[in-house]
Amino acid sequence: MRGLKGKRIVLAGAATGVGAGAAVRLGEEGAAVVIGDLNLAGAEATAAEIRSGGGTAVAYEFDLADEASVVELVQHVVDEFGGIDGLVNAGADLSPRTIGVDKNLLETDMAVWQRTLDVNLLGYVRMSKAVVPLLIEAGGGSIVNVSSGAAVSRGDGKRPAYAASKSAILALTRHVATNWGRDGVRCNGVMPGFVMGPTQVQQNDTELQDMFLAQVPTTRLGRPSDLGAVIALLLSDDAEWINGQVWAIDGGANMRF
Repeated sequence: MRGLKGKRIVLAGAATGVGAGAAVRLGEEGAAVVIGDLNLAGAEATAAEIRSGGGTAVAYEFDLADEASVVELVQHVVDEFGGIDGLVNAGADLSPRTIGVDKNLLETDMAVWQRTLDVNLLGYVRMSKAVVPLLIEAGGGSIVNVSSGAAVSRGDGKRPAYAASKSAILALTRHVATNWGRDGVRCNGVMPGFVMGPTQVQQNDTELQDMFLAQVPTTRLGRPSDLGAVIALLLSDDAEWINGQVWAIDGGANMRF
């Protein structure tokens, strides 16, 4: 892909799963990759994988829900690499204590809604707010927000806080693209379908996997590398005329135009 070699890309929430898949692909394309995550061990493992392939990558521990931590991460990148050319917002609270008790509207505690929105949505706001001025100063750059098919699906009767947070990311994406596109800032999003990241592999919920495959026109479940390829494209110069778009990368589960 054109224009990724040497680009300084920050990934917020890339220790595992979709974020890690994007980090690895960006490393393969020659970008300098900065991985921020609460899961420092996972972030360091992903960074080590990139370095083992000859790429440039560093890992930092940080918290999307903590504005001071976000500012510190961005400052680390500026200090070490001299600036930022792109951002991938990929974090979400998928812990059992949050999404695990995200039930229907009448049964879910408000604290679950507050935590979900604070990480999944406001975390993206914090990161974007810290990075957009740097992209403008540099003459442009690209942001990719990771949403979810849950943002536009009919719904499964539970996880309304998660779905609401992911739906709001679509509006945030359009907002950034609309306001700073003329400054050279592109902002796009991806909505993954059922992706077999480490958590899904460990859970091995074959019933859920079979249900997804029965509903979509595809032969397999998603892989983090599927999303990594698209995210890398959206960050590259090959996508310089793509702005304000959100693509469903889900094997055809959501056919949109």
